[in-house]
Amino acid sequence: MNYKKNFELWLNDRRLCHEGVAELKAVEDDIKAIEYRFGGELEFGTAGMRGIIGYGMNMMNIYTVMRATQGLAQFIRSLGDEAIGRGVVISYDTRRKSAEFAKAAAGVLAANGIKAYLFDKVHPVPMLSYAVRYLHTIAGIMITASHNPKEYNGYKVYGEDGAQMSPEDTAAVVGYIEKITDYLSVQGDEDSPLIVPVPAAVDETYIEELSKLTLSPEAVKKCGKDLKLVYTPVHGSGYVPVTTILKKLGINVTVVKEQAEPDTEFSTVKVPNPEFKETLSMGIALADKIHADVVFGTDPDSDRLGVAVKDDKGEFVALSGNQVGILLLDYILTRLQEENALPANAAVVKSFVSTGMAKPICEKAGVALFETPVGFKFIGEKIKQWEKDGSHTFVFGFEESCGYLRGTHARDKDAVVASMLCAEMVCYYTYIGKTVWQRLQEIYKTYGFVLDANASTQYSGLNAMKEMNAVVDALKTVTVRELAGIPVVAMRDYSADVRVETATGKKEALGIPKCNCIYYELQGGSFVCVRPSGTEPKLKVYYSVRASDECEAEGKLIELKAAIANLLASVR
Repeated sequence: MNYKKNFELWLNDRRLCHEGVAELKAVEDDIKAIEYRFGGELEFGTAGMRGIIGYGMNMMNIYTVMRATQGLAQFIRSLGDEAIGRGVVISYDTRRKSAEFAKAAAGVLAANGIKAYLFDKVHPVPMLSYAVRYLHTIAGIMITASHNPKEYNGYKVYGEDGAQMSPEDTAAVVGYIEKITDYLSVQGDEDSPLIVPVPAAVDETYIEELSKLTLSPEAVKKCGKDLKLVYTPVHGSGYVPVTTILKKLGINVTVVKEQAEPDTEFSTVKVPNPEFKETLSMGIALADKIHADVVFGTDPDSDRLGVAVKDDKGEFVALSGNQVGILLLDYILTRLQEENALPANAAVVKSFVSTGMAKPICEKAGVALFETPVGFKFIGEKIKQWEKDGSHTFVFGFEESCGYLRGTHARDKDAVVASMLCAEMVCYYTYIGKTVWQRLQEIYKTYGFVLDANASTQYSGLNAMKEMNAVVDALKTVTVRELAGIPVVAMRDYSADVRVETATGKKEALGIPKCNCIYYELQGGSFVCVRPSGTEPKLKVYYSVRASDECEAEGKLIELKAAIANLLASVR
């Protein structure tokens, strides 16, 4: 791709906005910047688009957004009048240019004769997913880059079931997008009467649906008003819905004022990702000051929830996404069993990189456990499948990256319902005379200690994804019999849908959607998994280490990290 020619075409095109001209003129002497902006195209995959905000074909800007929306519009038109009439609902979070991109997308849809329901202010991912279902639209658009740094924004597309668009439909949309070679040619009509506000009933009924999912109303009634819960929306879209549901249930909540208002710069945190304890630091400081019990934090689009609780020394510990996942799993199954409300065909779904602790918990409860690739859309697909065939009833789904869902009101991870469940879980354990931390230690004592961790290697430049995939592809050619002295029982190649036993060479199908990922099953129940991130230029390694106690697990983890580092170095 001739990036210099593409740069000149954009810069000299009279249709380019003044801001775009000024930005491109500012980098006209920076060859590397020009190559990054125009040496490739921003990829539209099953997670939509995500990239650094700026002008160019490989950046998030109004032109790449409008081009993507034109492709979506042509796909919808190909489905016929009924699909066109159902329309598309659009939401956005608090990031730079989110509102502008949302309005531009609505204008393109309207110019194509497609109704666009547009939220009048920021709303989180789960409410967009819910709105698609409530309004019976043919699709949904969410403008967000989730937990990424402030320089990023993104564009996610949802199917009519409220889950992120299927790979098959995404491929069809991409086909239409790729035919649009003139990025600046797409027209929109932001004043069209086809752009209508999302009805207020969406907000109201969403909260009502969440209220139906409570599991411990008596404990909440007894303990909720006295619970000291600190919450930070980290300048994102979770503020209104999270505080609304907690107050509706009668749970006391104190908000970190400095992080309550929208801020496109997320100026109080390094990265707006609640997976990191640093992101919760202001919440923890406030919690220490008012002697609170628990701290919650949500990311900009409020699909991820970070939690910190007090340990047995009274100090706040930021729980990992895996720890919150097993606590919620254990709590949900326990309460459903206690109330004789656990369906006979109950099922739980998790991504295969999430903790191995879920398996024994589900086995003890007699609940089926299913694994999917990373990406909550795959959990949404399971819900859709079971609604059609009736084979299972979905009770909980989670990913290690702080994503959780109970209920079928939405088909993506929902930090609002997770906040409600975690708050009532704290009330429940308070009611029966223990803490969440104590329950976590009981789980380890019952099922054995598991230490879950992950590490990332940052890549950069136009070829970042190609380079990361090349590393994973190289791993497929190497037979690994042991890692840090622990025998490798089997290797799973998710790109080929195959599991290969190390000792015998026996092969069996995995039976889940393909993705480029290598997974090593280790003797004793531990695992190591290597995959390229689908949303940012990072090669990720996941570890789940089983051991007799935390000290032994930490030692094994250090050794495994060294072994993986050597393995990756050998194939690069």
